[in-house]
Amino acid sequence: MNIEDIDIKELIPQREPVVMVGKLLRATEKSVTTALEISATNIFCQNGYFQECGLIENIAQTAAALNGYAALLKSTKVKLGYIGAVKNLVIHTLPAVNSVIETTVSLGNQVLNVDIIKGVIRQNNSVVAECEMKIFVDEN
Repeated sequence: MNIEDIDIKELIPQREPVVMVGKLLRATEKSVTTALEISATNIFCQNGYFQECGLIENIAQTAAALNGYAALLKSTKVKLGYIGAVKNLVIHTLPAVNSVIETTVSLGNQVLNVDIIKGVIRQNNSVVAECEMKIFVDEN
């Protein structure tokens, strides 16, 4: 399966205008990296910068892409996920409009229907934001 051929919107439940991932760059069963070009029309942009809530949503949707990729590999339905907790959130800088960010999410543990992930957003090889999340996955 060629990563470039995968439409990231097939991996996540979100739809416009709330899609905060642009394309899939790399993926394994335990880690995924996405890219997003930040548009001036993005609903989470204000005063020329992508805001904190957008960064958090970007990490969450990258985690959704990880689950979606796993579902694609298993030929199963993409499941909905809900942010249960955000831990150790550090935002180093806000990315500017018209810039590109790359987000990597790594699966730490899975306990019942809870995924514990680590998310890191980078821009030009510098860390923009990072956190851990607990994501509750709907098993229906």
